[in-house]
Amino acid sequence: MTRRTRAFALAAARCLSLSVVLCLPPGAYAGKANDTLVYASDSEPENISPYHNNLREGVIVAHMVWDTLIYRDPTTGAYKPELATVWKWESPTALVLDLRRDVSFQNGDPFTADDVVFTFNYVVSPDSKVVTRQNTDWIKNAEKISDYQVRINLKAPFPAALEYLSGPTPIYPAAYFKKVGLEGFSKAPVGTGPYRITAVTPGVGVTMVKNPNYFKGSPLGTPKIGTIKFLVIPDPETRSAQLMTGAVDWIWRVPADQADSLKSMSNITVLSGETMRVGYLSMDAQGTSAANSPFKDVRVRQAVNYAIDRASLTKNLVRGGSQPVYSACFRTQFGCDTTGVVKYEYNPAKARELLKAAGYPNGFDTDLYAYREREYAEAMIGDLRKVGINARLHYLQYAALRTAQRAGKTPMTFQAWGSFSVNDVSAFTSVYFKGGPDDSAKDATVEKWLDTADSSNDAGLRKVNYSKALARISEQAYWAPLFSYSTNYAFTSSLNFKAYPDELPRFYEASWK
Repeated sequence: MTRRTRAFALAAARCLSLSVVLCLPPGAYAGKANDTLVYASDSEPENISPYHNNLREGVIVAHMVWDTLIYRDPTTGAYKPELATVWKWESPTALVLDLRRDVSFQNGDPFTADDVVFTFNYVVSPDSKVVTRQNTDWIKNAEKISDYQVRINLKAPFPAALEYLSGPTPIYPAAYFKKVGLEGFSKAPVGTGPYRITAVTPGVGVTMVKNPNYFKGSPLGTPKIGTIKFLVIPDPETRSAQLMTGAVDWIWRVPADQADSLKSMSNITVLSGETMRVGYLSMDAQGTSAANSPFKDVRVRQAVNYAIDRASLTKNLVRGGSQPVYSACFRTQFGCDTTGVVKYEYNPAKARELLKAAGYPNGFDTDLYAYREREYAEAMIGDLRKVGINARLHYLQYAALRTAQRAGKTPMTFQAWGSFSVNDVSAFTSVYFKGGPDDSAKDATVEKWLDTADSSNDAGLRKVNYSKALARISEQAYWAPLFSYSTNYAFTSSLNFKAYPDELPRFYEASWK
């Protein structure tokens, strides 16, 4: 029995020995009888505003509370009307959209062009504090044509515009946001979506109730479950134990050994499959974390790539369809050409040879920062130790890790990126290698290629430039891409739930059996 399995068994026994009520977090009463779906995850966004966090947990809430102008069908990939009814390109840099006239925000304010214009002009302003600017920095501004028609002006041609308008670009209520400001909005958010937030409790979670005035004809459909609660439960054993006792209805990122155990329970359903989320190690190629940082040497970065046993990670830890990854993108994304990407196979001898050539025959000590899947990070540390790289683990909350990395204080970080479910390389590679706050390489050549690819309407030209950028990122070993994530979902068998490869649980589609 593994250490994780023993911990899981003990947590389950502890909860089962108590009453279910004692195992419930405050205010969480799960189940069909209460028409309350309680779902739990290990992390929480530092700000519930969708533009001010980039955690998957925030993305999930955003898709329930806010609508976007365009909807992308997750099955067919077709773009359909959502808050916009029709759209057309006036020019390569001007998109005109007609808006729905029957939509209200959850506080009763009518939805109009003013809200669209305010939202986009706000998020592109320098003082908006938007976290992932790549999602909106293609927008120059937005103009009101009439009460129900807007024009979005682009800085340059951006062929992925519709993809972004159907994803990480929700619309805010102009009048309400101006009244309460970002701080007030984060405490009492308002959207047009199928659910409205009734409580945001830091460290505990978010409570949402069905929006009774959600507009008819939405491609999202009419929500069926009355109340949905998101709970923050950092410990995976506790999450699984609370699912077993009925304290929560739905969990994910279930470790493979726990998923196998849960499959034997008649009242629990387990689903699993590969997602487009990629785990990776980033390295301090610029040497900002220390004047003599070993990671300034490309040979050291290449050694790290050879030192990590990706096949073992996917087979023994991630499992469930996970595959080794060698490029800074996910294979289904437009432009993810791996032709010129170096496939760093597991080769400890080669890693030691490179370290010796770089002047580290006995290896060196360093730090590795992580915020999720401690066991994955520990396995990588074990691999690195075998070639002489002794990494100390710093396990932080995501916001603290991101702050430290952006300040240039982290030699290595283990992170993951799901591209906001946008199936285009601009949502992945360009976020991390086009000179933004998360770019630890600052390679001007790569930035130029990505800028060309992001702004061209020529599909062939885009592919060529993305390919060149990905090849150089790989050759210079700025990252050690590791694996695609598989997600194990486990939930009460009384719940109808469908999983999608884009790792976006659509709870507005869920229902009780």
